[in-house]
Formats: sequence, structure tokens, C-alpha cells
Amino acid sequence: MASITLERGGRPARRLTRAAQALFEVKATLLRARRALLEAGRAPRRLVRSADGGGFDHVVAQSVTGLWTDPALAEHAMQLGKVQNLRRAAARLDGTVLGPGQVFSFWRQVGRATKARGFARGRMLQQGCLIPAVGGGLCQLSNALYDVALGAGCRIVERHAHSHRVPGSAAADGRDATVAWNYVDLRFEAPAPMRLGVRLTDHDLIVSLWAKTPRDSSADAPPTADVGALRATASCGSCDETDCRLHEGGHAPAALDGRRAFLVDEAWPEFAAFVEAERRPEDVIGAADLHRWPAGFAEAYAARGPGLVRSLGWRLTPPQGAARRSADAGSTAAIARALARRLTPDITELVVAQSLLAALWRDGALGGRRFSVLMTRLPADVLQARLDAAFAAHPDRATLADYRAEPWFAAAEAEALEAVARIVTPHAEIAALFGERAQRLEWRRPPPPARPPEPGDVFAFPGPTVARKGAYEVREAARQLGVRVRPAGAELEGPGFWSGVEVAAAAPGASWLDGVRAVVHPAIAEGAPRRLLEALAAGVPVIATEAAGLAARPGLTLVPMSDVAALAAAMAALV
Repeated sequence: MASITLERGGRPARRLTRAAQALFEVKATLLRARRALLEAGRAPRRLVRSADGGGFDHVVAQSVTGLWTDPALAEHAMQLGKVQNLRRAAARLDGTVLGPGQVFSFWRQVGRATKARGFARGRMLQQGCLIPAVGGGLCQLSNALYDVALGAGCRIVERHAHSHRVPGSAAADGRDATVAWNYVDLRFEAPAPMRLGVRLTDHDLIVSLWAKTPRDSSADAPPTADVGALRATASCGSCDETDCRLHEGGHAPAALDGRRAFLVDEAWPEFAAFVEAERRPEDVIGAADLHRWPAGFAEAYAARGPGLVRSLGWRLTPPQGAARRSADAGSTAAIARALARRLTPDITELVVAQSLLAALWRDGALGGRRFSVLMTRLPADVLQARLDAAFAAHPDRATLADYRAEPWFAAAEAEALEAVARIVTPHAEIAALFGERAQRLEWRRPPPPARPPEPGDVFAFPGPTVARKGAYEVREAARQLGVRVRPAGAELEGPGFWSGVEVAAAAPGASWLDGVRAVVHPAIAEGAPRRLLEALAAGVPVIATEAAGLAARPGLTLVPMSDVAALAAAMAALV
């Protein structure tokens, strides 16, 4: 199987008659049987994969090859199939660890390319022709693997050149490796422990071998080569032999533009409006079933609430709370895998919820696709670094240490965000992290209340009462100023937290904003500042940090995070 750049108007080495094709299949079956007999009990083991770097910090060889090697409209469907096949194989190879004396086998790692396992029809080089076949195009990957194996000084155990060679191609240079299940394999052994990296961007296939130490400077420099392109005399879509049984002339070509899928989860009105404005008739919107959403998407989206993946039998817990995020990691990964299986090869662009991003990236579903992310919180690694710093400064605040993602989740999310095309969010602080790649939406501001709240001297804390929301800073500032506080959320720091502060509850049946001088929210981490927006709409001043996600506006005073003196000064200015 090969990744092919086609020459138009060519002729095959010989016409593929039914008899010739049948003979080929018989030979292939016999060769598979022979391989099975010869290797009974002695076949290479499938190597383990590592989710993290594992100390393999040095690239010793790398290959970068283009994904979209044939711009012809007639070949677009086959190109989509090839990229799908590379995507599925990359998910099986990325992170493979080659230990001392272990032999890497292409087919042992990838497994048989079948429709049931998510592989699609692409071009396969057979008897001088490029025929459509499930798994077609995988030779772009085997070529790249062979090239980096040579560059890293690996011992080649088994390698087969393509039978058709063209001047200027990888085959002509002797740096190609064809594969065919399972009797034509690529196998090699690394000279030292190494880790294989296989990733697809929206344009390239990147194959790398990583080691724990730099490569010996006396060795040849590791190549970075475009080894993915071969030329054949003809493809079944362009061949002049119109009476061949495999000729594809007259078939309607696929559209050049692929479809887009929206994998949404958080029922934020800002995202509902964004999807409604962005979607095209051919796009798929939803989650588990990936069929077109009915008219009135925004209303249906808001009505269903968080967890649009319910039809799978799971529901994501809204990403709020420390222990919940870790507990949801497994179910989120299962949901992402189920969604990825429903993504057809013609979906070339994705808009995904941040909650699904890490698992989709780890499983390779984003490879070969342009993708945007609907961001609801800071990246996990940024958030955790901020919480770690706060906990180091205040080790008595235990809740600062309980909001952590699993290591694989944080690492995969960080990698995905390096490759993201666009960040979509109304959160000002998150948008600022991504510069020109960010599309900042406007927060949906609620309408003013029918009855304005009664003025007063109470400072409302929207809560919940937990360290990362700034509860300790509010308590200390209130003690210094001698002002009353109205906690409006659950008290998670334990009983007696507000000792030394006069707590003023709202009157029965009254608005939580009645009698409030200002709403105070000096958080170090915040997702959606709905209560702050409600206060501003009601004409109540707000004191908050940039972590709340609001850009400067009338009625809003921004103070530094964890700065009690600045918070007290801002509150005193309103007393």
C-alpha cells in the first residue's frame, strides 16, 4: 500500500482482469498462511505504548510528509480515505516504546486494516496500478517509519521495496518500505531505548524517534525527508483502460471541501449563538449520533443543558468542583472514543468542547483535521500551576490542592492547544492567552431586573465559599473594614469559616442583590461569571480579578489576585 502522487493518462503494467485479480488473492492468501506457519509462537510481541514522554527528550530522527499529495478532484475521496487510514494507524503507533532487543513490527502494532476497525478506502499500489482498497495509503507511514529507523541507526529486520520504481521517488532512493497484511511487513530493532511519535497535523504526517540521550555526534545527522510520495503509471480513476474491472471512470467525485462537526457539551448561550451562526447545511451538529441538529438549535441546546452526550448512556458532570474532574476523566475519555468512531473521513474540521479535547487528542481523532476549541476554563496545566503557587503560599488552605486533572489529561490538552487553529471563548483572560488564535465572544448579559435591587451596605460574595474563588481574601478584607458580607454560594471550607465577620443573609423572598453595596469576587480561577453579569445588569458594582473572565467595563473594578490590600482598598472606596 502506498501514498501516491498520480501521473494522469498513464497505462498499467498489465490489465487487471478478474482472473489476474483472483490469482493475486490466492497468492496473498498462501503467503499469509506461510507467514503464520513460520512464525507460530515466534512472532514479535506487540510493544507497549507510553502516554507521557517517559524521559525520551531528544529527537534522533524525524520525517515530515504532506498529507494531501493529490489535488485532483477525482482523487479527493481517496485522499480523505488515506488520511483516515493514517489517522487510525497513528493512534495505534504514537507513544510506542522500543526497549533493548525488542523488534518493532508494523502489522503487530497497527493490526489488520478493516472497515470494522475504522479504516477506509484509499489508494493501494498493486501490479502497477493504484486500486481502491481499505487501508490504502498506509505506505506513506511505513515509508516514514523506515526512513526514521535508518536515521536513528536501527537494525532493519525486515523491509520490502515497492515493486514499481520511478526516478526521483523514495523507491528510487531505496528509502521506501511497502507493507501488505500481513506477509509484507516492516520490522526494525532500535540500538537503544526509544519512543516512537506519530502525529498528524492538518497538513502533515510527522514521524519521530525519541531517545533519552542525544544522538552520537559522530553518526550521520538524522534526516528530515519527504519520503511519502511514489508515482504509479495509473490510478483506477484516471487509467485509459476503461474495460478493466476496476476502472472508476464516470464516478462522481467527492466535494473538495469536507464537512465540519460540532462536538458540543457546555450549554453556554454564547456557544449556542456561535454554533448557530457558524453552521452550514452540510455540517453535523450534536454529539453521539452526529446527525444534523433540527431547526432551533440554540433553544434545544440550552434546554438540554450540560451533557449533550446523554444518548450514549453517559453524562458529563459540569466541570466545576475539585474531585469531580478527576472522577469524570474516565467517562469523558469513553465518550470521546465513542464520538471519534462516528466521525466519517469526509469530516475535515472539528469544533470541540474543551471537556472532550484531551481524550480526542490522545486517541488521534484530531489528526489530519483543522480544529477549534470551545474554551470554558484555563488550560489544565496553567490552572494547576496557578493553584500550586497559591497553595505553596497558603498551605493551610487545603482546597487549593484538590482541584487537579490526571497527568495524561493535562499533558494531552496542552499538546492539543499547541496545535489548535482557533480558540472560541467569551472569557477575556483565556482569550488573552492565545493572542491572534482567539475569537472572543461577548458574554450574554442578562436583561435588567424588573425591579432594581434595594441599595444597602452589604458586600455579596457569589461563592462558593472556597479558596480558589477568593473566599479567604474577602474574609480578611471584611474583618479589616468591619463590613457585612453575604455569602451566596455553598460553604465548602467548613463551619465557622466566616467567624469574625458579620454575615447578612437575604430576606426571605428577596433578591440576593437586595441591600448589596457591591459584589466581590477575587477569584484565582473562574469559568462563567454569571452572577457578576447579573449584578452589572442590575446596576450593582462588581469588584473582581481578571480570572473572572470579564474585560474592563463600567461598574467593574479589577484587582490583582490574592492581594488583600488592593481588595480592601477597592471595597473601602465604595463604603
